[in-house]
Amino acid sequence: MTDDMSSTARELPRWTVRRLLVLSLPSVVIGVVSALILFGLDEVAALLQHALWSGLPALAGIDPDSPWWILSVLTLTGLAIGLGVQLLPGHGGRDSATTDLIAPPLPLAALPSLALVSVLGLAGGVSLGPESPIIAINTGILVAAFGSLWPGISRELVVLVTAAGTIGALFGTPVAAALVFTGVVGSIASGALWDKLFLPLLAAGAGSVTMSLLSHPEFAVPLPVYDTVAAIDLLSASVIAAVSAVVGIGAAAVFPLLHRSFRLLRHPALYVTLGGALLGVLGAIGGPITLFKGLEQTAAITANRADYSVAELAVIVAVKVVALMIAAAAGFRGGRVFPAVFIGTAIGVLANAAAPGIPVSLAVAAGVLGMVLAVSRDGWIALFIAVAVTGSVTVLAVLCIAVLPTWLLVSRAPEMVIHARPEESPAPLRPETS
Repeated sequence: MTDDMSSTARELPRWTVRRLLVLSLPSVVIGVVSALILFGLDEVAALLQHALWSGLPALAGIDPDSPWWILSVLTLTGLAIGLGVQLLPGHGGRDSATTDLIAPPLPLAALPSLALVSVLGLAGGVSLGPESPIIAINTGILVAAFGSLWPGISRELVVLVTAAGTIGALFGTPVAAALVFTGVVGSIASGALWDKLFLPLLAAGAGSVTMSLLSHPEFAVPLPVYDTVAAIDLLSASVIAAVSAVVGIGAAAVFPLLHRSFRLLRHPALYVTLGGALLGVLGAIGGPITLFKGLEQTAAITANRADYSVAELAVIVAVKVVALMIAAAAGFRGGRVFPAVFIGTAIGVLANAAAPGIPVSLAVAAGVLGMVLAVSRDGWIALFIAVAVTGSVTVLAVLCIAVLPTWLLVSRAPEMVIHARPEESPAPLRPETS
């Protein structure tokens, strides 16, 4: 997740007070624009989702939760995205399975097809989030815009600040971006850490405030307050986080084989359609709760946790894990963090159902910590999201202990990303500026 950011950050100049002041306004603009593009993409996806899952079924008198409707919509979504990836200019951007959260800017010509296939995936129920595509879209647009309108600002700085602004908008707080970038900029170059974080944090703040004003959904879910730490909670959280991480590690280990298997079909129109059909089968098994990126479903499974048995929760976890693997491996465009949050939450709810003595807020936080850590390989973002989901600051102290043994499991385990061999790696893409 941090390799591309590190190489980008190494190109940044040393900061002075004057330079920070001069670049403050562009950073705010970048944060606001990043949030507006994210909001627009989300709104378009929401309108199409409503049409596919509410409007059309209502007109036809069909139950949208029926297995055959789920199978049909996801198969057709796979076909549409597969055709887009195969035929459209830009081919829907990079294969999400081969990219980290932040990658070199795409040319402008690739962005319309990336936006289209991303919206189709979000609306059609594919188990991927918007994070990777929206960062790529924002980066491509803003690097090209600043290259034309403000050429004095380096491309590397625009990439870094745009990523921060988009992350702030995605998670609704600049803290997420600050945590992600602290490890990157703090380990390179000279100067005070806050000088190096100043512009990314400013963009992230502008992005998060903009999304708050637009009433963007938050990660926090309805859970009982966790305000008292018991000694046994340290063990419970560590075990749940470790188990959740092992589930993620297992998925990562199978991921490359699954990715290669789909590409035996050679043509995206074939293998993405097959992926859509398989997602439809999984959705029919797991039900609507296992569809989509997982943000609304995370709130639903915690609010209605008493309605699920241990066996049902285990099925939901298994279905969503496999759905994430297939969606990411079959050529759909999207990020893996959002569905990982849902999986971790479901594991926490499952742990609480199996052992009711474990506080549910603690169990959910630990489950999210382990799964996000395994998928993202970023301890800061895993800690942040785990706390954000539960809305409890008290749980942070316990998670800071639980993350240590969990990191020992994750640090040398397979990553959930496909690394191309050097001879297969494409040259860095230079964005178009006109």
